[in-house]
Amino acid sequence: MRVHVMSGLTRATAGTAVCGLALAALVAGGDASANATPATSVVINEVYGGGGNSGATYTNDFIELTNRSDAAVSLDGWSVQYHAGGATGTWQVTTLSGSIAPGGFYLVGEAKGAGGTQALPETQASGGIAMSATSGTVALVSGTTALTCADPAACQSASVDLVGYGTAALRETAPAAGASNTASVQRSDKADSDDNSADFTAGNPTPGAANAGGGGGDGGGGEPGPLRIHDIQGASWLSPHNNEHVTNVPGIVTAIRTTGSSRGYWIQDPTPDADPATSEGLFVYSTSPGVAVGDSVLVSGTVKDYYPLASGDTVQNTSNLSVTEISGASASVLSHGDALPAAEVITPTTVPSAYAPDLGGANIESTPVTPDRSALDFWESREGMRVEVDDARVVGPSNAYGEQYVTTKPSQAPTYRGGTELRAENAVPSGRVEVVPVDGSDPGVSVGDVFQGATGGPVDYSLYGGYTIAATQVGTVRHKNLPPVVATPQSRRQLAVATYNVENLAPGDPADKYTRLAQGVVTNLAKPDIVAVEEVQDNTGATDNGVVAADQTLTKLTAAIVAAGGPKYDWREIDPVNDQDGGQPGGNIRVVFLFNPARVSFVDRGSSSVNRSTTPAAVQKLRGKPALSLSPGRIDPANAAWNASRKPLAGEFRFRNEPVFVIANHFDSKLGDQNADGRFQYPAQASAEQRAAQATAVHDFVGELQRVDRKANVVVLGDLNDYQFSPALSVLRTGSPTGHGRPILTDLISTLPRDERYTYVYDGISEVLDHILVSPGIRGVRYQVVHINAEYTEQTSDHDPQVLRLTP
Repeated sequence: MRVHVMSGLTRATAGTAVCGLALAALVAGGDASANATPATSVVINEVYGGGGNSGATYTNDFIELTNRSDAAVSLDGWSVQYHAGGATGTWQVTTLSGSIAPGGFYLVGEAKGAGGTQALPETQASGGIAMSATSGTVALVSGTTALTCADPAACQSASVDLVGYGTAALRETAPAAGASNTASVQRSDKADSDDNSADFTAGNPTPGAANAGGGGGDGGGGEPGPLRIHDIQGASWLSPHNNEHVTNVPGIVTAIRTTGSSRGYWIQDPTPDADPATSEGLFVYSTSPGVAVGDSVLVSGTVKDYYPLASGDTVQNTSNLSVTEISGASASVLSHGDALPAAEVITPTTVPSAYAPDLGGANIESTPVTPDRSALDFWESREGMRVEVDDARVVGPSNAYGEQYVTTKPSQAPTYRGGTELRAENAVPSGRVEVVPVDGSDPGVSVGDVFQGATGGPVDYSLYGGYTIAATQVGTVRHKNLPPVVATPQSRRQLAVATYNVENLAPGDPADKYTRLAQGVVTNLAKPDIVAVEEVQDNTGATDNGVVAADQTLTKLTAAIVAAGGPKYDWREIDPVNDQDGGQPGGNIRVVFLFNPARVSFVDRGSSSVNRSTTPAAVQKLRGKPALSLSPGRIDPANAAWNASRKPLAGEFRFRNEPVFVIANHFDSKLGDQNADGRFQYPAQASAEQRAAQATAVHDFVGELQRVDRKANVVVLGDLNDYQFSPALSVLRTGSPTGHGRPILTDLISTLPRDERYTYVYDGISEVLDHILVSPGIRGVRYQVVHINAEYTEQTSDHDPQVLRLTP
């Protein structure tokens, strides 16, 4: 599950943990007096008496005030008072203190009910009045003595403002209609007329956010404050005004996001400054925006550098970058239908060629924003601003969250099928950028597809993919209809060995997943003789109940392969010790050998009484040839390198009377590494040390086989969770992280043409995680990566399989 967190709070909570302000249009005016003329200063903006009632979202009743003047007003010695609204009864008093800024809002919390699921935003005053959800009267009084009035004229004269709702006898002209357990009455976007029925409408309660009707003023008033957007953004990664309250920041609303956990809208200043490092765009966090695209607004609120956090992260330890935003915002709508600032068109030469600067692991936030230094700098200098990419090619497929990636540099590190490739450590393609439609739609695109025409919107940042175009416009999709790869079948004399990560395969998975996996093995992999399968879960899947056997999972998989026209595969595997091999808790994922007994035989060796999950397999010499003491067996399972990680599965096969040793692997994942899109550059890879230790254990085991027979047929394969140029793969091949040792294995991915070296697509980057390596004694090698998953929006697994054909 994906949860955005801010300072330890969920994103929804964090957005309401600041001063409760609502959006409003402002007008200039003098201080209010207790008379019956229309109010032009502090007025009642919203009344809600359904808090905590059946069906309510909020747990408390509330009264909200707004200051419609251009000067702060002190509320010391003032009160809000409530009356049941009938001809009889008494007034209940909640005293106020403090002041209310121009355009500001003042939230008064009242009684809490037994229902509701959401607390009010931070209040500026609180009382215990239990207000009626459907009918009552609220008065704003410049004093704290309870009113004694009992008729509308007297109460209006005694109050700064008076609101009656439902059937209230005490009201201005006629009561506002529509109040209920789930609806408040809210001041509409026009001047106060002293007619509650005309001035107020019913809508979803919006404490600390915009009124459903658009605000609480009459429109057209207010003057810009002292700060512009570029002042708030500054020329640094963090706002120079972080955590400060700002008033009347001008801008044009360019986009609104009403879905997800980070709702709100973007504003952009149409009159930029001359500094290329300062952005002219800004996000305004609001769960109920109440503005429209094209509105000219003045926004007040608190500046926050918001860090999207993964589970367990804190602001102090996250490697993600922040988004500068205004929280707890109020807005003055000055006009509607204004022209939007022109979007900057991003061409292949616009973004720098380097994705990130090499800072030796230091925090990029300690450096000035330098737009021509790197892609990270470039996008930061445009944060919140409108950009446009024309005829953008898709390099990362749509996922379940409506996210996809395009490239702004079509000729940068292209793959032969249309992706963009990672070709060296810390060499993220700088042209790649995420696209997420703000309306939550899913374009359903795969690698190689093109968004014809313009795709554009404000620049945003996501912890799941770096800088993002929050797209208000998405080009017309032109599908490439990328054909799945089909492997060449092996000949009678060739042994075919494949590897396939089946992504947490469990018995409870839909039948369609088994069918599609089977089709991949039968049709696309062309019925390999041996398949090393990674991420096979136990018989109860992710249920953490002590079950470790996986025979039901494997029975379903092999039966599906037969149904798809494949051979009846046999299997060998070793059940792990419960919850000791990492992966999804309770799943007990493991690596498994499937093999076609009509083509290849498995050499079972070792006593059945041996606990193979904890007993290491050793290399023996039998009749002058290498053999395994345990087949199937595990390599050094007690080695700390395998803590909370899958143990390699070693097996001895015979093909045409020739011994072939296959070692299936699933190395430690990259979880816990710093974000390549984040603030520490280049990012630290804490997991790399464990993978290098795992590679050492496998390398040394292969070395033992080769010491007995230097021409031994050895295949090492699986999901190694690292790149072909990584230290772990250098260790596996040569025993040295620098690759300077004598190679005992050849990584076949490196024998392919440069634009074909990938097995996985992560955040729009085609990269290598899965490998097949062979010993020098193997001849007649034919190798293919079979692209059937990673490039497509419809995936059976997130990995692509690969297959080797060899002649032992």
